Amino acid sequence: MQEKLEKVLEVKFFANESGNEPVREWLKELPIEEKKSIGRDIATVQYEWPIGKPLVDNLGNGLWEVRTKLKNKIARIIFLINDGKMILLHGFIKKTQKTPKPDLDLANKRAKTFFRGNK
Repeated sequence: MQEKLEKVLEVKFFANESGNEPVREWLKELPIEEKKSIGRDIATVQYEWPIGKPLVDNLGNGLWEVRTKLKNKIARIIFLINDGKMILLHGFIKKTQKTPKPDLDLANKRAKTFFRGNK
């Protein structure tokens, strides 16, 4: 009999002040196969946290990224961990070696917004 895995983290989408969930909206735009790949990687983090490279990298400042290899590109989901929850802050297709500063800045801004609303 197979043992049921326990979720280590609950996954939540960051919602901005107007209630929009940017990562969920970004994912909806992707082709189904890419959504499935990213979803599998998020689920792996959810069930196996803490987990390191190559799937997850620490970006500093309490931010982490899920690194998903797609057919001919790489997707990133930047998240934070808070109170047993994996908060998905920002998703993008990576086109350079380093995480682009605007993407990191946006994730940091959303993290600050998240913590302001969750005191």
